Amino acid sequence: MDWISPRALNRLGMLNMNRRNVDYIARYNERSSYPLVDNKLKTKLVVAEYEVKTPRLLQVVRQQHEISHFREMAEDLQGFAIKPAKGSGGKGITVITGRDGEEYVKASGARVNTAYLELHLSNILAGLYSLAGTPDVAIVESLVESAPSLARYSFQGVPDIRIIVFRGYPVMAMLRLATTASDGKANLHQGAVGVGLDIGSGRSLNAVQFNRPITLHPDTGLALGSIVIDAWPQMLEMAARCYEATGLGYMGVDLVIDHREGPLLLELNARPGLAIQMANGRGLLPRLHTIEKLKRPHFTPTERAHYAMTTFASV
Repeated sequence: MDWISPRALNRLGMLNMNRRNVDYIARYNERSSYPLVDNKLKTKLVVAEYEVKTPRLLQVVRQQHEISHFREMAEDLQGFAIKPAKGSGGKGITVITGRDGEEYVKASGARVNTAYLELHLSNILAGLYSLAGTPDVAIVESLVESAPSLARYSFQGVPDIRIIVFRGYPVMAMLRLATTASDGKANLHQGAVGVGLDIGSGRSLNAVQFNRPITLHPDTGLALGSIVIDAWPQMLEMAARCYEATGLGYMGVDLVIDHREGPLLLELNARPGLAIQMANGRGLLPRLHTIEKLKRPHFTPTERAHYAMTTFASV
């Protein structure tokens, strides 16, 4: 669809932050469920019970003395990711994509040694990246290698798909592509590209960077108007399953497509941002109201995903 201005989006049901916080997050998200999504390790464990796949867990570092085991564990690995369990916004995540002799190669191409990574693990445990600066746990996961058909659109970082799930229904989605400006991270506020996706088909609708419309990726130069996400119904069903896993009525579900493992859950967000509306060129409110008005909600994730694909498909 053609680009719609922010003023027009307001008339079409743009959800603002205050209304999101009061009418949706506070109303539909139980506080007791927050620890499940604010801690990546707890998220991995709980969604596994609902058959939602995540990157393979290689090591959990809870105490300083356990850091010494990292060197031995990583000796034969070509790639992995180190993450703070309670980090947010991508802070503290270090992605290793290869080896160069005794050194590890980061996603940016920089070389680091084992001592650097051990210090990073120590900083994570000290709470340097945690939400409240409290002591944290470090997790080491297998490296996600994006499917080539999608990876070519992103610059250095792995592209991911954010899906807003309301009362178990996927209501809006976007593809996030890393750029030079975003330093290889899929964070729209830092300059990543957001590509709105049709819930009905997984096809791209339009794209934005810094809330401005674009048609080409600023680094790769590739056109963004003809992207199609593989395994789309499966991804919507995975997102819907996270409702049963957490009990959260309003959340963001972040998925990636690994070229060997297929769709994987990266993390959940109980306070998802609103830029997804700009990427889609339409507001969330009409879709949220549609779900709220349902007299007979669907009980299974498969049914809810199918309903969303049918009801919210772009015409």
